[in-house]
Amino acid sequence: MNRPRAVFLGIMVAALLFVCREDVAVPATAWAELSETKFVALTFDDGPSDNTTGRLLDGLRERGASATFFLVGSRISGNEKLVRRMRDEGHQIGNHSWDHKELKDMPVAVLGGEIDSTDELLLTVCGEGDYWIRPPYGLLDKGGRGKVSKPLILWSVDPEDWKLRNADKVTAHVMKHVQPGDIILLHDIYPASVDAAFKIIDALEKQGYEFVTVKELLALYGVVPQEGKFYASAR
Repeated sequence: MNRPRAVFLGIMVAALLFVCREDVAVPATAWAELSETKFVALTFDDGPSDNTTGRLLDGLRERGASATFFLVGSRISGNEKLVRRMRDEGHQIGNHSWDHKELKDMPVAVLGGEIDSTDELLLTVCGEGDYWIRPPYGLLDKGGRGKVSKPLILWSVDPEDWKLRNADKVTAHVMKHVQPGDIILLHDIYPASVDAAFKIIDALEKQGYEFVTVKELLALYGVVPQEGKFYASAR
């Protein structure tokens, strides 16, 4: 993340926490500035991919946009440089299980292996981090949630890019449905999805949107994430 943007986000978070205090009289202008600022989180599942993720990172850097990557553990080997680049360029990295199995109704021991193995590899590659979880297909039963010690991140805008494989159609869906505070779901393993991401960023930035990580998004909207709880947006 570049320094001016980091400073800006820090100011916005501080301002939000300030105006949420019940004992402080808040000028109308402060509320107006917060309400006029539009933040969204662009998220990517199923990577990293040596064919597409690098180009995506290039485009994000050119546009000054941050994103969140939910990585499949078995796909990290051989792509460690890409994962460290995500970290170094200010993106958030999350856990999308070891091999993308459906975690719902999975035995606890197997579930632990799917999550813990990916966590351990991320720790080796990138060092200490939050590594929030997005379960494959967004599915995790109540028993599984009770075994998870991190927030669970879903989404509020899903253009089904994996099905469409068409950048214009994916972009059109997002533009039709997106609102401030949304978490947008894409997959960086498809070339068309990478193209769509650039179109979405360019179009929404013209409308005054800022692209932040999921962690930043929740903080900006005053949401305090809890272990084992699902978050589909910041609203």
